[in-house]
Amino acid sequence: MDKTQTSPFESAQEFLVMRNLYESAVKQLALKFEVLNSEFNIQYSRSPIHHIESRVKSVQSIMAKLTKKGMPFTIATAKENINDIAGVRVVCNYIDDVYRVAEIFERQKDVEILKKQDYIKEPNYNGYRSLHLDTRIPVYLSDRTEYVVAEIQLRTIAMDFWASLEHDIRYKVDKTKLPEGINEEMFDCAEKIAEIDRQMQDMYRRIADAEANGDAVKK
Repeated sequence: MDKTQTSPFESAQEFLVMRNLYESAVKQLALKFEVLNSEFNIQYSRSPIHHIESRVKSVQSIMAKLTKKGMPFTIATAKENINDIAGVRVVCNYIDDVYRVAEIFERQKDVEILKKQDYIKEPNYNGYRSLHLDTRIPVYLSDRTEYVVAEIQLRTIAMDFWASLEHDIRYKVDKTKLPEGINEEMFDCAEKIAEIDRQMQDMYRRIADAEANGDAVKK
């Protein structure tokens, strides 16, 4: 059997070393947000982060991305040209929480922000909303320090609801078999959900302001 088909990268061992590196980066990033959330809970009696998800791309996904880019299957090429091998998704309660959490994270001294894309203020053509941060962080190994690039997505519960279902519809079925008008309907749903997101944010602000001013909040 052709070796390039069974082991597209240099060796299975080297790929395992690379995967462990990215898994370590994901653990460090997730812990950073967990610590931040815990601190908020203690100091302000609320948690801005609803939940955290993380993943490392499979070898098949990495190969598919390199193929799409027309690049060779090497570990060096993957590291240099794919910024989302490691990914962390931080799902927050409100829009304000997304920006507050991102601001605090960006100030951390061992975090380098390579690229920032705000799809909340400027949604994608299909209605997708999220704040993306391409970051580089150090991973401390037994004999060296490796700097690893990872993608962080910050979004609200409402944004995550739409994105999860949109992904299920758009990417897990044959795109050619999508009924006419589905894309327009998904965009319309994104707009409606975004409006609800803004309304929930506004209600939370009004309640928080009332409590801060000592006003009674009617149940």
